[in-house]
Amino acid sequence: MGKTIGLTGSVATGKSTVSKMIQKAGIPLVDADIVARKVVEPGTVGLTEIVAYFGKEILLADGSLNRAKLADIIFKNEEKRQKLNKITHPRVKDYMLEERKRYFAMGEKVVFFDIPLLFESHLESLVDQIVVVWVTPETELKRLMERNNLKKEAALDRINSQMGIDEKAKKADFVINNNESLEKTEKQVSAFIDRFVNNE
Repeated sequence: MGKTIGLTGSVATGKSTVSKMIQKAGIPLVDADIVARKVVEPGTVGLTEIVAYFGKEILLADGSLNRAKLADIIFKNEEKRQKLNKITHPRVKDYMLEERKRYFAMGEKVVFFDIPLLFESHLESLVDQIVVVWVTPETELKRLMERNNLKKEAALDRINSQMGIDEKAKKADFVINNNESLEKTEKQVSAFIDRFVNNE
């Protein structure tokens, strides 16, 4: 059995940038966000269950899920958000574990799980080590406002709906400081790969 490394961060800390660097280095990475889309594609049991609970009005004309509409509903209603999580989370987890099994069967020694809400969803037990992509809370707020064109209050709402980035960093086995230049981040990713992946 190989090793699984969890990659996480917070909104706008640059986790996707680090994720791309890992994939570029040729290491398999399973992205929970991509899997979350796959398990609710038209024709899946996941989508059928979502429609049964939320109604057909959350579908687009082509029969796919209207993510924006669903996000609006669950953002305002905790009970509905919990229900959606109950439908999707176990499917995402099973899919990721199957992908990992496939990679290990192909002879891979290390697989990354890119899970944005790793700590919030209590999925630490799925991985052997955890890498957190960190920036200062000030940088996080600034980047999120610029990236999503949000006012400060709306950006803070999003940030505060997750565990704080400093708290995540304390729980990590390795922290990648993405607060400065891309070159510095790349150096840290390379150092991490040398230490934790190539030594397998």
